[in-house]
Amino acid sequence: MVEDAGGEGGRERELPEETLDRPLPEKVRHRVVALTGEAIGGLTVAELPLPLRQYARFTPQRRAKFGGNAMAASLEGDAAFRQRIAVRLRELLPELTAALESGTPPAAADPVDVAAAAYVLRPAGWAKLVTAAGEEAQRAQAERAGEDAQRELVGLREELAQVRAAARAEAAGGRSDLEAARKETEVVQRKLRSAQSDVKRREAALRKVREELESLRSAASVEKGAAEGELRRLKARLTEAESALEAGRRAAREGRSVEDMRVRLLLDTVLDAAQGLRRELALPPAGGRPADTVDAVAPGRMSPKDIAARALSESDPALLDQLLALPQAHLVVDGYNVTKTGYPTMPLDKQRLRLLGGLAVLAAQTGAEMTCVFDGAELAAPVLLAPPRGVRVLFSKPGQTADELIRRLVRAEPEGRPVVVVSSDREVADGCAAAGARPVASVLLLKRLART
Repeated sequence: MVEDAGGEGGRERELPEETLDRPLPEKVRHRVVALTGEAIGGLTVAELPLPLRQYARFTPQRRAKFGGNAMAASLEGDAAFRQRIAVRLRELLPELTAALESGTPPAAADPVDVAAAAYVLRPAGWAKLVTAAGEEAQRAQAERAGEDAQRELVGLREELAQVRAAARAEAAGGRSDLEAARKETEVVQRKLRSAQSDVKRREAALRKVREELESLRSAASVEKGAAEGELRRLKARLTEAESALEAGRRAAREGRSVEDMRVRLLLDTVLDAAQGLRRELALPPAGGRPADTVDAVAPGRMSPKDIAARALSESDPALLDQLLALPQAHLVVDGYNVTKTGYPTMPLDKQRLRLLGGLAVLAAQTGAEMTCVFDGAELAAPVLLAPPRGVRVLFSKPGQTADELIRRLVRAEPEGRPVVVVSSDREVADGCAAAGARPVASVLLLKRLART
């Protein structure tokens, strides 16, 4: 609304309000919303329209993002709110607003900023400024789009040149690959022809082999028939021979039974006569023999020490068999000495089970008494072990070694009983030998167990 001083009494008349004949350009609208969002920060909540009060505490960027539509509608429909924003805009952009209100917008200013400020301030001719700014923005956007299209066209031309060069290189490579493939195909064809000729030769050889096989089958069938006939004849002859043999056996049994009866009767008669003569003469039973009257030195019983004189090696398992064949022989085994010699990589419980299993088989074969001694000094708890049949299993007490227990077992035996101690420990072997036992190496027992 403007004032016209012409006419009497200074009468005022209203000019028609300017309006836009098209929608507000998008860039101008975004700029108007951004300026309004900044200007709202200087107003009180009471000065804001009801739809905008919920955005009063937002930052300018968040106001423009979440309340843009509400601010644009309030600017368009609420003149008082637009006047308050215009006042704030004069404070924020004094030079631009002063130039617009004086009717001379700066030529160097951004057309979008000029149009946005003109839309809020609504000076004379603001609709033309907004329309001109929209057209300028569209023209600038078109120029930028043309520049982008030109750059894209240049890039596409370069890419096309590269694709053409790559296609030429690929075509050249394809021709070389095609030539190589053609040569390879010729080689393959030659190999195929050679393979086909080989197949034909092999098929001919196969036909020949099949013919020979068929002839052999025919000959074999003839021979099989002849053999079956001969077999039937032999079975018939065998049946006749078995019948004749059975008849001969029956005749021999009948004849022998008569002779046996006569001989048995004669033997019974002689025995009865001899028994009657012994009762009549009252003869005492014979207590001696003539050889007992000859004066000589009788040989003693064989001991384990006499076995060594039989020329057997100390590593020969037969030596252990001879020792265990002595009457009432007792085999005492140093358990861990044997297991750690034969199978040291196994756990102790597996070592014990393997040794005791072999000793059980040996005890069943020889009938000798067997005792296996293990060192129990380092055991944290008693060993849960069921001794096998025929084998006594002992562990040394705490503070006592298995060597001492073996020596006590040897000393407990009566003098003269064959006791064999299995241990490769030199101290154990010497101590047991001094007590009258026969020591043997652990490897000897391992060899003997390997034969069971």
